[in-house]
Amino acid sequence: MLDEFAIAPPRRRVPRVVGACALAAAALVAWPALATTYKWTDASGHVVYSDQPPPGNVKAEMIGPAPPPANPNAVKDMAQKDLELKKRQQDRVDAAAKVEKAKEVDTRRRDLCLAVRGRLKEMREGKAVFRYDASGARVTLNDSERAAEMDKQVAAEKTYCGGPST
Repeated sequence: MLDEFAIAPPRRRVPRVVGACALAAAALVAWPALATTYKWTDASGHVVYSDQPPPGNVKAEMIGPAPPPANPNAVKDMAQKDLELKKRQQDRVDAAAKVEKAKEVDTRRRDLCLAVRGRLKEMREGKAVFRYDASGARVTLNDSERAAEMDKQVAAEKTYCGGPST
């Protein structure tokens, strides 16, 4: 009894995209039919249809339009467009590499700036400054060496940070 009132599932409709694809496929299959076809009657009285003109001086009727003339520059134009596309792609790759390189340089410069400013801060606070000799032992800098190192760090700060810190 309940089966009488059951709701039927909705019918599925074919999406418009599928219909368009089917139409395009049908057009591609029918494309050769648009070529010029010749019709004539042979010596035995049979009607002949062909895509080639009849041999000899037989009167033929053309059915369908003639194919458009081929573009003699099409291959050259296509090669030129391909070269332009490849050049644009290479330009994009080069620009991306240039941006990446600039980011790396900026990051390195920022890191060096922070290191130089940290060293200068320690020197200005009067902390001991060390260097390492050939054997790897730490050697404390004397006053003249400390002043020379301070001058080097100030010059490095100008180079990497664009000037002294505020």
